[in-house]
This record gives sequence, C-alpha cells and structure tokens, in this order.
Amino acid sequence: MRLTKFSHACVRLEKNSKNIVIDPGAMTPEPDAMQNIDTILITHEHFDHFEPVRLAAAVRDNPALDIYTCAGVAGHLQELGDRVHVVKNGDTFSACGFKVSVVGEKHHFSHPDAPPVDNVGFVIDDEVFHPGDALTILDIATLLVPGQAPWMTMPDLISYLRTIRPKRAYAIHDGLINEWGVMVLESVLTAEAERLGADIRRLKPGDSIEV
Repeated sequence: MRLTKFSHACVRLEKNSKNIVIDPGAMTPEPDAMQNIDTILITHEHFDHFEPVRLAAAVRDNPALDIYTCAGVAGHLQELGDRVHVVKNGDTFSACGFKVSVVGEKHHFSHPDAPPVDNVGFVIDDEVFHPGDALTILDIATLLVPGQAPWMTMPDLISYLRTIRPKRAYAIHDGLINEWGVMVLESVLTAEAERLGADIRRLKPGDSIEV
C-alpha cells in the first residue's frame, strides 16, 4: 500500500484505488488530504487530530463515507448518525478493503489537572501503526512515530523507537516545531536509524512511500 504524509499527524493509505485517511485535523490544511477517500479514522478529540466541521462536509460530499473512532470523538458527531462507528481496544474490522485493528485506550498523560481523553491507535493490514497521542507498545513493522508533542520528551521518542524496534518508522505529529526543531528531530531520527539498522526518518508533507 501507498502511504502519504500530510501536515502534522495526518496520513493517507491507498490500496487498490481505495483510501483511508487518519487524523485530518485542524493542523492539516491540505485539501487533497480529503479527496477521494472511502474511510476516515480518528484517534482522539484534540483539534490537531479532529476537525468536526471538516468531517461533516466530507460526509455530505460522500454519504457512503465511514468514520471509525473512539467514544469520546463519536460524542461530538451524533449528527452524522450511522456513518460514525465507535471502536475500542482489541476490535478488528474491515474498511474499504483494509484490515484495521484497534490498539490503546487513553491519550498519553499531558496535564496534571485533566484526565487523559480517549485515544485509540490503528493498525492497518498488520503493517502500519498510527498510535495517535500515545506511546503504545506492540510488535509492528512500520511505526508512525510522534516526532514532537507537549506531552513527550526526546528521550521518550528514543525509548519508544528502541522498545518497538520497527523496520520502518516515519515521524508524524511535527506541526508545532519550527525549522530548528525539524533539524533536531531529523538528526535524532538519523542516529536511531543507524543504531537500529532501520529506515527511520521524517517524511515531509506530500511525500509518499510504499509499505
């Protein structure tokens, strides 16, 4: 399948002319992220991953569109009716020809005054894992690894990569960092690629790769 990275945490996966888009939030402005899509997956309700007005517009354009997400997000999308499917940790389902497995339950701890919101990660065709805003441990070949976040340190990133030891890891969740931060992130990813003997790097928005 073909993986395309868009701004911040959004990716599109294409296989046999079918498309899944994950987390097209407010920090993903590219209109082509939402073109010709069959299924949308949303990991959690934070604005950088979830933009309800955009999802409603997508369903109006394509009434057959399916959205799979956690209960926390679904509560904001009741007007979309049966186009929204609530999934939880351990669920497996088929979406437009892809096998999707659900992993994880809660967002990574991020604030002492607020309990973590629901967060579900998605494994696509037993190959690609998008964890949302969590550092969920599992055996996976291709990891979409958060590159920077207010809830994560660089040692967290390095430890996550070294624990999972994926064959491939591509940074997502990088929309909050400036050009200097990108340089730091890319240098860390390069070092870990060499250490682990894996393809670990940052894809720029618009880059595509076969996985």
